[in-house]
Amino acid sequence: MSKLNFETLLEAGVHFGHLKRKWNPAMAPYIFEEKKGIHIIDLNKTMVHLDHACAAMKQIAKSGKKVLFVATKKQAKEIVSERVTKINMPFVTERWSGGMLTNFQTTRKSIRKMALIDKMKLDGTWDTLNKREKLFKTRQRDKLEKTFGSIAEMTRQPAAIFIVDILKEHIALAEARRLNIPTFAMVDTNSNPKLVDFPIPSNDDATKSITLIMDQICLALSEGLEDRKNLKEGGNEESTESSNVVTEAVTPEVVAEEIVAEVTEEVAAEEVVAEVTEEVAPEVVAEEVVTEVTEEVAPEVAPKVAEKKATAKKATVKKVTAKKDTKEKPKK
Repeated sequence: MSKLNFETLLEAGVHFGHLKRKWNPAMAPYIFEEKKGIHIIDLNKTMVHLDHACAAMKQIAKSGKKVLFVATKKQAKEIVSERVTKINMPFVTERWSGGMLTNFQTTRKSIRKMALIDKMKLDGTWDTLNKREKLFKTRQRDKLEKTFGSIAEMTRQPAAIFIVDILKEHIALAEARRLNIPTFAMVDTNSNPKLVDFPIPSNDDATKSITLIMDQICLALSEGLEDRKNLKEGGNEESTESSNVVTEAVTPEVVAEEIVAEVTEEVAAEEVVAEVTEEVAPEVVAEEVVTEVTEEVAPEVAPKVAEKKATAKKATVKKVTAKKDTKEKPKK
């Protein structure tokens, strides 16, 4: 629940609406009464909707996502920029350029141009430019800084958008609705609250009213960021403690496992050698047996081989002599 009470809202003038002739019929459930031609906002409903919006904002910040604040009207510019800068959230207070969300890639290109000019000043390229080019670059840099300087760190589309006066910022609201981005807004009696996901019925023209609502929203975001920081620190401490306990408990077992692994490797090597010798042994034994048999049998086989060779020589000699005899016989 918000820390605001009925009296503080009443003192800040949050209950003052617009003239009766400027009202939007969709705001009828949030209007308490009409007084001197001016609609009075029901502050009880304002407190309820503000609590819902703060709870949602807290969850968004806790998840580590960004919320984009949009307020280009004179009364809200300084208030929004001062408070949002403290919590490191993107904001737009000068001018909403069309397509800032729907054409986000082009927006990022413009931001990169600004970063490129800053890089030129650091690496010495700036000194090589002539006077005219330097003047052009500085003017371009100032123009980009004015429009996109506050969203330079927004590398992706925001998780939500907070708007002050949805009638003036209707382009931003339309882009957020088109991209299905959750919308939070201060809604006065001349606006349509059905266009906003989390409407806060309140006076969006008075500086005191804007300051009060913005303080509550920024407080919810800072609480969410603090919770996220505490969760991270607690998680890191638990992880370090658990890692120490695990190392202490597992160290003896790990040493034992290493010893067992070394022994198993040695045993495995011996088994492999044994298997190899078992597989190779039959062939080696066969070769050894053959050599022994040939050595033993060779003396017995040698005479028979010599006899066969002698008979073959005799046969060839007989054939040759027979041919010579036939040639030497005279013809009749």
